[in-house]
Amino acid sequence: MLHIRYFCRVLVLFFAPLLALGAPPSTSPAVAAFHQLSALVGNWEGKDDSGAVVKSHFQLIAGRTAVMETLTMPGMDQMITFYSLDGDSILLVHYCPTNNQPRMRATPQAGDPSKLVFSFESVANLPNPDAGHEHKLVLEFTGKDHIVEHWTWRQNHKDTVITYHLSRAPSRP
Repeated sequence: MLHIRYFCRVLVLFFAPLLALGAPPSTSPAVAAFHQLSALVGNWEGKDDSGAVVKSHFQLIAGRTAVMETLTMPGMDQMITFYSLDGDSILLVHYCPTNNQPRMRATPQAGDPSKLVFSFESVANLPNPDAGHEHKLVLEFTGKDHIVEHWTWRQNHKDTVITYHLSRAPSRP
């Protein structure tokens, strides 16, 4: 009887750490939100608040560690935005036709986020503090095939929100 108890204890001590190693890691809120961003891969189209046509294309890049968004509107140069994980948050770098590069960060909370709020951290190549630049992005996931982007443009310490309503474009053969 003593040998059986000893044997059982040895088994528990030996296998307990192995079971813990085999347990699936819990997904952090940032990882879950990045998966949501990754699910946007493809073509999107819609309109801004004034009715102008907007197109966006999301793609995974750099070994699936970043999402690149290319936003296009008639009469404007393309805007490129990169989203990537950075610890417990998602970092955004926006390449603007105005030749500056704002950096913003969203720190998602637990649960399935219906929106990500990217707050301004810094900006490269800004000639002076009053020069225009993107200052905030609120990205709303309003459905599997619908998103809304609220970009805040700051110039002379005044904010203007520009909203894009986008739907997943139908797949073309």
